[in-house]
Amino acid sequence: MQLSYIKLLYRDVTFVIDLSHIEKIYESPAGPVHALKDISLHISKGEIFGIIGLSGAGKSTLVRCINLLERPTKGKVTVNGKDMTSMSEGELREARKGIGMIFQHFNLLASATVFDNVAFPLELSDTPKDKIKERVTELLELVGLADKADQYPSQLSGGQKQRVGIARALASDPGILLCDEATSALDPQTTKSILELIKDINKKLKLTVVVITHEMLVIKEICDKVAVIDKGVIAEQGDVLDVFINPQQPITKEFISVLLSNDLPVDFRNIDIEPEPFEDSILLMRLTFIGETANDPIISSLVKKYNVSADLFFGSLDDIKGAPFGRLIIGMEGSKADIEAAKEYLNEQKVKVEVIGYVSRHASAHH
Repeated sequence: MQLSYIKLLYRDVTFVIDLSHIEKIYESPAGPVHALKDISLHISKGEIFGIIGLSGAGKSTLVRCINLLERPTKGKVTVNGKDMTSMSEGELREARKGIGMIFQHFNLLASATVFDNVAFPLELSDTPKDKIKERVTELLELVGLADKADQYPSQLSGGQKQRVGIARALASDPGILLCDEATSALDPQTTKSILELIKDINKKLKLTVVVITHEMLVIKEICDKVAVIDKGVIAEQGDVLDVFINPQQPITKEFISVLLSNDLPVDFRNIDIEPEPFEDSILLMRLTFIGETANDPIISSLVKKYNVSADLFFGSLDDIKGAPFGRLIIGMEGSKADIEAAKEYLNEQKVKVEVIGYVSRHASAHH
């Protein structure tokens, strides 16, 4: 009765993970290193929350502060409504059972079978043998490795090893799963299948998942929210869609440009771009479409509606968390008043318009 009451209580906590003004300072021979600076993050129940940063930005230190494998120098870590930073070692060990963790290099026991690797945390907590068998069988089924129970890590592919790591992290039935660069050692195809599995587990088990990565593709595929960490501070955070459509900081734009090229078409890269129209010029614009708009014939409607012409120089269609996401670079010609009216129309259609500038029409002559 007591246990189910505790579970019920923690299901009602709004922010499952609440980091408040976290600082982490390491002492080094060269003096103190400020790894994390005044970081506050609020992660809701059932969310897949991504933390992205370059190597050395502080993201792995940050995720290890959540389960207090790293103790913050300052600040407060609240998980499931309880202040982790004020707990004794014994209380921490108990609290950590509710937080599973998977790693880049799998951290499996080489001399133990797949079954025994997954069973290991349950054996440590003196779970009865029959319960262990039942739980491990269920977890191997969940991660698609029911037929590998008696094999050893050396007989498995990288993706299979990570599946064992995920099953082991879920053994004690945690409410939170921390993924520290969980797909970095995997090829793109395997990465995709592991991300699908994490997404599936998040839905089935109503898990809160924190994903640490240096790859925007991982964020795009599965995360609901994202925080961008740069040199120990949070540069930007928000809903993944909002951050993709309207990145504010140079570091975020850099991450996104890996997936969504901001480069101009080749013909325009080495020519002058002017802020004002000149003779025989066209206006280059970058358009970003989201949701249903991405599939609508907006440009043809625009040309019919206003006295402008529009040439398409670049186009791509992708999806972010299942929402269509399109980008175009177009060259528009017409009077200033007509172009302004056309831009207004695009804004009304929920299309993000970035004016690149005016270029000579001859630059695009061989398009």
